[in-house]
Amino acid sequence: MKKIKVLIVEDETIVALELKKELERLDFEVTGIVFTQKKVMDSIQASRPDIILMDINLGKNEDGIEIAKEIYQTYKIHILYLTAFSDDNTMQRAFDTNPIGYIVKPFKSEELKININLAMYKLNQTTDLVLHTDYVSIGENFYFDMENTHLYFKDKFVKLGKKEAFLLSILIEAKSSIVPSYYLEEIIWDGNQLSQSALRTLVYRLKGKLGNNIIEVTYGYGYKLKLP
Repeated sequence: MKKIKVLIVEDETIVALELKKELERLDFEVTGIVFTQKKVMDSIQASRPDIILMDINLGKNEDGIEIAKEIYQTYKIHILYLTAFSDDNTMQRAFDTNPIGYIVKPFKSEELKININLAMYKLNQTTDLVLHTDYVSIGENFYFDMENTHLYFKDKFVKLGKKEAFLLSILIEAKSSIVPSYYLEEIIWDGNQLSQSALRTLVYRLKGKLGNNIIEVTYGYGYKLKLP
C-alpha cells in the first residue's frame, strides 16, 4: 500500500525532527522539513505531498496561514494545522483556508495519526467522483478536460491562465511526442514577436502547478508530456 506523503512546515528544529520521527514511526512518508514560503513551494514541486502539516508562527514574518492560502490556490494540497495557537482570531483565520484539521500543541501521537488518516479518508471519498470519463489523465492525479480546457487535481479545479491551458492542450494532443519550441511560440502567440524567455516562463509557470514530473524539457528543441 502506498504511504501517505506528508510535508512538515515547522521552524523549530527539535519539534520538526520529533514530528518526522513520529510520522515515520506511524508509517507515513515525510517528504521534507521546511519553514519559509519559498522552500515550501520548492519542496512541493520536487515531491508533491498528500498533506501539509503546517505550523502558523514560523518566525521572520513568515505566516503559515498566508502560505497555506497560496498552497491551496496553486496546488490544491490540503493543510493540517499543528500549532500552539488556540485563540479565536487565529483559529478563524486558519478555518477560512478550509483546512482538513487543526491540532493544538502539545499533541499526542494517536491524535496525529487519527487526524491524518481521517483527512486522507475524507479526501479519497471525493476523488474522481466529479471527473468525467472523457477527461485525459496526465499523471500524478491530474486530469484535463480537453473540451473546456480545465485542469483538475483529483476532483479539485486548478486555475490555469489562458496560455497555460492552451500549451497543456497542445502537449496532450501531441501524445508524448516532442513539440518544437518554434511551433509552440508560433501557435500560442499567433505569430507575434515575443521575448526569448516568454515560452520558458510560460512552461515554468505551468510546471509550477503540475510539478516537475509531467512536462519533459528537451533543451534547445522543445517540450513533451510524460503521459501515463
